[in-house]
Amino acid sequence: MKAVLYAAPAIEPVSLAEAKLQIKVDSETLAGNLTTYQSIVPGSHGISAGGLYTHVGTGVSVIGKTAIVNLNAGTVGTDGTVDAKIQESDDNVTYTDWTGGGFTQVTSANDNAIQEKAYTGSKAYIRVVAKVLVAACEFGAEIIVDASTSADDDLITAIITAARQHVENHTRRALISQMWKYYLDAFPEEDDFIKLPFGNLSATDLSITYKDSDGTSTTMTLTTDYLIETNGDQCGRIVLPYGVSWPSANLYPSNPITITFTCGYGAASTDVPSIIRTAIKMVIAELYRNRGDSVIGQTLVEDKAVGRLLASYRLWDEF
Repeated sequence: MKAVLYAAPAIEPVSLAEAKLQIKVDSETLAGNLTTYQSIVPGSHGISAGGLYTHVGTGVSVIGKTAIVNLNAGTVGTDGTVDAKIQESDDNVTYTDWTGGGFTQVTSANDNAIQEKAYTGSKAYIRVVAKVLVAACEFGAEIIVDASTSADDDLITAIITAARQHVENHTRRALISQMWKYYLDAFPEEDDFIKLPFGNLSATDLSITYKDSDGTSTTMTLTTDYLIETNGDQCGRIVLPYGVSWPSANLYPSNPITITFTCGYGAASTDVPSIIRTAIKMVIAELYRNRGDSVIGQTLVEDKAVGRLLASYRLWDEF
């Protein structure tokens, strides 16, 4: 199998904060662990024009960290209301509403109180936006980030990646979405399909190109030249439509066929099954504790319960 990683996962299935919780490592002081940011500055905020969310808070970086968002309501004006919600973003520019991030509407019946929400999404930035109707209202929004640091942060970060790669190698899967290039020397002679590795094939961003003996590249066309079978969490396939054959050109002598595809459970850490994430945490703990060879004669996935946790997720397809 000639598969080359083209675009690595953007995040890991286990964050630095989760790994440190697993191995019980932090800065050991509350003040050192927590940082509070003002997203919407506390004060009296006027009626929103057109009933829109015109009070837009400042974005805060939360990638790989634990975050809590507080809506701190003061006195609400007569018949006034405050609607606030959490938004998330990959780049601190384009924001979308985070599912489950809406706060209970603030009225005079529940003002002068704090509402709290833990952010459990996977984006790099979050902020709070709000709209005020009928009368000016007093409120603010703050984001509390567990940004604890320790002398071992760089080491633990490297261990997280190593543990994820170790589990990927054992299960023969891609966990977080990643792009690969798969090289073939020839099209199948008998089969009307090409099986792709790593499971959880995405139907988007897949392309097939081939070079003839002169080095001229041709890109095949989806639905006309081939179909895509994603096959859930199993290995996906490229299938010929009815009545269509593989190209018959004389192919280039070195890696003439390139299939570019994306695979993985998803772009968020929470897309990865909890059993796999638990196994990764166990491997992280083992690597951190020993920082060398594990038990002689055993690999990490064979040690204790890790192998049993991963057994049902292993792909057995041959390539």
